[in-house]
Amino acid sequence: MKTILIPTEDHDAMTSVLEGARLMAQIFDSYMEGFAVRPSPGTYVTVEPVSSLAISGAFEPDTANEAKATFQAFMEAHKVPPGGQAPASYSYGWPRAESAEDAYIGSYGRVFDLIVLGRPGASAENPRMPPLESALFDAGRPVLIVPKEVPKTIGRNVLVAWNRSTEQAHTNSFALPLLQRADKVTVLMVEGGATSGPSGEDAALHLRRNGVKAEALTLKKSDRSSGEAIGEITLEHAASLGCDLVVKSAYTQSRLRQMIFGGATRHILGNATLPVLMAH
Repeated sequence: MKTILIPTEDHDAMTSVLEGARLMAQIFDSYMEGFAVRPSPGTYVTVEPVSSLAISGAFEPDTANEAKATFQAFMEAHKVPPGGQAPASYSYGWPRAESAEDAYIGSYGRVFDLIVLGRPGASAENPRMPPLESALFDAGRPVLIVPKEVPKTIGRNVLVAWNRSTEQAHTNSFALPLLQRADKVTVLMVEGGATSGPSGEDAALHLRRNGVKAEALTLKKSDRSSGEAIGEITLEHAASLGCDLVVKSAYTQSRLRQMIFGGATRHILGNATLPVLMAH
């Protein structure tokens, strides 16, 4: 994870996003690149009716200069040197003068190892959903989703939300450089919430063979019948174990199905209070 992309805009979690990216850059001696992101023209703020996540954003004048000032002030305050030359090292850059629309994240993000964004919320001042959707569905790269309060460490005590899916296997592969550095990794599988495939112990064994300190934990779904029960259980156990990161695949079910019936991804996006590494 030597190159990190940070789409930058004015929302109430932007400082936490920058700090989350900086913590990752310290771990991997990474280059961080920012650019100003803006909603597509003519869009407006609305709230997805079931999850209560803002799915679009109000059109505003170009705020590239303000975004750049925020980004650079943070980097200078934390004594991150300007850089950008190959090979990557702990540094930052802002090569793009103008802002770009949400879809640019999904395109440009393909040449970065990690994209860092804020966890979407329902209020206008919260991070928006379209940047996250662009990153998850179009970039083909992992996304670190940062809540408003970022922990002091990321990736020391990790919960992997194993559901036997292809998407989760893909996400585990992206997360492997972090997992190999972790002091503790718990592979959590909830019975009744998984597709057919390898067990949680199989997944933990695969990680151990790759040098990860991983242990499996399998739980019953219990009597909670909500489609979001898996997400609830995942976050509850992440909190009880003192985790500082959840590794979770995004939208194993379709987005429409999750909107109607509920799902783990939707619940975690709406409620996580710790960083989540996601990929689709």
